[in-house]
Amino acid sequence: MPTRRTFLQLSLAAGLGAGLGLPLGSARAAELGRWFMPDEGEAQQRAYLAFGAQDAIWEDFTTDVQAALGRIAQAIARFQPLTVFCRPTERDLAEDYCGRHNITYVTCELDDIWMRDIGANFVVDDDGALAAVDFNFNGWGGKQRHRNDAKLAARVAKLAGAQYQRSELVGEGGGIEVDGHGTGIMTESCWVNGNRNPGWSKAQVEEELKTRLGLRKIIWLPGIKGKDITDAHVDFYARFVRPGVVIANLDNDPDSYDHAVTKRHLEILKGATDADGRPLEIHTVSPPLAPRRNKFSRGNPDFAAGYINYFVINGAVIAPQFGDKRADGKARDLLVKLYPGREVVQLDIDAIAAGGGGIHCVTHQCPVV
Repeated sequence: MPTRRTFLQLSLAAGLGAGLGLPLGSARAAELGRWFMPDEGEAQQRAYLAFGAQDAIWEDFTTDVQAALGRIAQAIARFQPLTVFCRPTERDLAEDYCGRHNITYVTCELDDIWMRDIGANFVVDDDGALAAVDFNFNGWGGKQRHRNDAKLAARVAKLAGAQYQRSELVGEGGGIEVDGHGTGIMTESCWVNGNRNPGWSKAQVEEELKTRLGLRKIIWLPGIKGKDITDAHVDFYARFVRPGVVIANLDNDPDSYDHAVTKRHLEILKGATDADGRPLEIHTVSPPLAPRRNKFSRGNPDFAAGYINYFVINGAVIAPQFGDKRADGKARDLLVKLYPGREVVQLDIDAIAAGGGGIHCVTHQCPVV
């Protein structure tokens, strides 16, 4: 059976990299063609979290966000090692919230909490090597301070002992979804966007993503620009459960700007095939229509009450709950069905959702090689 690396070599032979000025057979093309990004559900060495909330961004919610990060950290540490990044002045505070069991603390300056977007995006090869791709985080197109967070990917790569690779493309880990076997799902709204990649065509963006992540095919969803700080990251819209199986967000609230977008996404996914030509098996999950009414959700258009932004780790799925008993239960039941053998742990992360993010947004992982 061909390995994933064999598939990548076939892709290179078919012209992968032509849009980047990489001559076929060049040393650079061959080197980049070694690598592929594993599916999140494959075995992990450890997870990462950034304990970086600050009043300048979160105002009165800072301590609530720190508490939510602590709940996520403690849940992850039950199943696997976790590295928590925190400011030197907040080491004790981070330990108080996150705990000490199975956690390594690394001190550095941080701007915020969005580990998925600021961390290294790990890729591996069939010989057991590990590399880390830096997509040049720029604050989602200059929307937020990011001087310190932009340095974190390189720091993570060094800590992991991974080969550091810096792409010419600007983007975030939350904008990447792969099945580990050559297929990716991305939103055009965040990648083909002048606030990140001015002058890049969709074809050029696609070639760079394929080259860096070891992809043979990208399924493009339109997303929507300007409605949230990320310009519609894919990890709020569609996730691979395993090759050929996708869970998709379907927003049933007609007043939501995501209502029409998620219906369009579902149409595209239902008509799509993966890199091996298989039609996708699609499962849908819908946001709660009656989430908890509190200071985080009440009157907050940025409140991100989506079940799809969960984190898959060794032996568990760390997922949100929003106080809507019926919707929480349906989401849990679906995740139990889709991830047999993993414990589904649901957590209150309302404070993080108030900033437009979720559990997947504040975590990242390093695969076993």
